[in-house]
Amino acid sequence: MLGFQDECWWSRLAQPDLHAWAAEDPLRLQELAVCKGDTDPKALACYGLLRGDTGGMLLRFVDGRPVSQVTTDYLAWVCGELAREGKEALLLVWDNASWHISRRVRVWLKEHNRRAKREGGVRLLVCRLPSKSPWLNPIEPKWVHGKRAIVEPEQVLTAREVETRACDYYGCTPHEHLQQTDPPKKQPTKRKKVA
Repeated sequence: MLGFQDECWWSRLAQPDLHAWAAEDPLRLQELAVCKGDTDPKALACYGLLRGDTGGMLLRFVDGRPVSQVTTDYLAWVCGELAREGKEALLLVWDNASWHISRRVRVWLKEHNRRAKREGGVRLLVCRLPSKSPWLNPIEPKWVHGKRAIVEPEQVLTAREVETRACDYYGCTPHEHLQQTDPPKKQPTKRKKVA
């Protein structure tokens, strides 16, 4: 099966670009603000796979952000879903995000393919898109249309409402969120030279 993979952020506050015909008063979308006490994240990270065979989407939301560990968890889930359908291989097209090309992901892919060849399962063949070329990935316009379809101009949606609307729009079953279990790495601090 051919699949186009990407991640996106679903903002609860920023409004997507929209075009509409208006009679006398122009329609305006403005960025919304959260109320005090709102503990939901301002944006939700989501992994998605656009299927080349059906045109459908496989979505998984993330508690945290896309990192190598979450990427391998997502790939394992996708392979499990496709194996249940009897698929044997996935030609995966994705970009050069740091969590796609990391050593951890490359090692996981190699081990996964060896295990799939030995024990059966879905093998992964990865095709990387050129840097800075999102227009080559057909999933990108799907994200844009989805964000426009779920927009709510009058109120801030809860994180659950954003997820439910996105899954409904793409015809996906909501799944448990992927968990970022690795602690985030601290950025090295620059030390000043003392003369």
